[in-house]
Amino acid sequence: MTATTLPASARPASAGPLTGTGTLLRFMLRRDRIRFPAWTLGIALLTGYFTTALGSVYTTTEELEAVSAFSSSPAGALFGGPGYGYDAITLERFLSGQYALYILLGTALMALLTVTRHTRAEERSGRAELVRANVVGRSAQLTAALLLTALLSATVAALVTAVLLAAGHAPAGSALLGASAGAVGLVFGGIASIAVQIFAYPRAASGLTGAVLGAAFVLRGIGDMAAVQDGGASWLSWLSPLGWSQQTGPYALDRWWPLALSLACAAATAAAGYRLSGRRDLDAGLVPPRPGPPRAAAWLRDAPTLAFRLQRAGIIGWSIALLVAGLAYGAFAQPLADGLEDAPEELVAVMGGGGNLVAGYLGVMGLTMAFTVTVFALLAVQSVRAEEAAGRTEPVLATSVSRTGWLGGNLAVTAIAVPWLLLVAGLGTGAATAIGTGDTALLWKTTLGHVAHTPAVWLLLAAAGLLYGTLPRLLPIVWAPLGYGVVAGLFAPVLDLPDGAVRVSPFAHVGEYPGEEIAATATGILTLLAAALTALALRTFARRDLTTGA
Repeated sequence: MTATTLPASARPASAGPLTGTGTLLRFMLRRDRIRFPAWTLGIALLTGYFTTALGSVYTTTEELEAVSAFSSSPAGALFGGPGYGYDAITLERFLSGQYALYILLGTALMALLTVTRHTRAEERSGRAELVRANVVGRSAQLTAALLLTALLSATVAALVTAVLLAAGHAPAGSALLGASAGAVGLVFGGIASIAVQIFAYPRAASGLTGAVLGAAFVLRGIGDMAAVQDGGASWLSWLSPLGWSQQTGPYALDRWWPLALSLACAAATAAAGYRLSGRRDLDAGLVPPRPGPPRAAAWLRDAPTLAFRLQRAGIIGWSIALLVAGLAYGAFAQPLADGLEDAPEELVAVMGGGGNLVAGYLGVMGLTMAFTVTVFALLAVQSVRAEEAAGRTEPVLATSVSRTGWLGGNLAVTAIAVPWLLLVAGLGTGAATAIGTGDTALLWKTTLGHVAHTPAVWLLLAAAGLLYGTLPRLLPIVWAPLGYGVVAGLFAPVLDLPDGAVRVSPFAHVGEYPGEEIAATATGILTLLAAALTALALRTFARRDLTTGA
């Protein structure tokens, strides 16, 4: 055997911490050739939809002044923001004050999922180790992921600005609103860079960042609700990265300096991510997984119990988060009613169309929690897809576990978790409301109203299962009905959507109890449809080939 020694001039130079960043960034762009335009154009189209819909519905200042009464209320602040400039309302100010929040949320989700996908998920799959076997610096992968996130955020900022300018809105406010969305993406990209160092699993890392996003939404909501009521807790909005972007007040205040907080936070969190990445081994987290027992527990013997074991931590985390959120939102039920005794017709329509604003508010909260729990359900199906892509499903199916048992067990555990999470959220909201109003009956009414949305969530869960069982690559499509349901469920009266368009959403058929009666027939039909789609999902999954590495 002979060996050949390369001349010194042909040997690769020693790798610095950022060596190979450009190459990795090109690889990530190639891998995200579909996700990149899907995220950026999707957020831009959402902006365009809001702009077009509002412009066609509210054609006079008087109409805007009437509907802005809702946005100036505590409920409007909860779902929109502080609403600067409503004393001299314009279409662009109403758009910024009530709908920009959802552009910010979309950008934040885009950023946290991107960083997790290209860092922790790559390590967990084993691909990062192969990449690092080349001349690649230790910090190159994280740097490339953050650069990709920054590029996505900048693209969103540019597209949102372009859409607003094309609609004829003021250039300064349009640029500020676009920059505010981009700044949120940078912040949550930085937060995700910390989360991926802490946990060894992508699901836990994205869950931690998502929990921070949820906390930011709750803090901002409580602070803005307090602000419109001249309460002392308005400072809570300044603890939220979402609040920093909204405090810029596009088209009204047009102040850029709050974005300095976003940039400082993004820089600090990214720096912390780099520092923490140097304190761990590849594929390891700073919080090491606990060593398992030498033998499996007696109850861990089939596909459903394995699915429960995999989802247990997520169910516990979501339960705690929904309980805390429910307590926070329920505490504002009575103050909201006290401040809206002379509510306009548009606000009453949003709150269920009845005279009892507390009951209407609780009904809207039930619908909101149903949307939130749907996110949990869809993420659970995506985690099943991730298990297959990582190659962990195939060894399980090589045992006595059938394909139907594997997918059915995962869907069953998620389906059982749905009413549990709605129950927890309803108990939190109802308990806080009962304490604030002195009406103990609201505890059980609120809880029932929350749990009643279970069949609607089940239907989207079953649709996700069917997409996974048939065409797993198209699974992200299932997020579109949820997004439509949010728009139709929360903003139909404001956007003047026709009843037929609203009822396309499965969430429109249950009824927002206690503000509205529960439609028993509709819930039964939704349950049957969910069961039928689930059966079809199991049948199609049993017939297709497994895919790995996707």
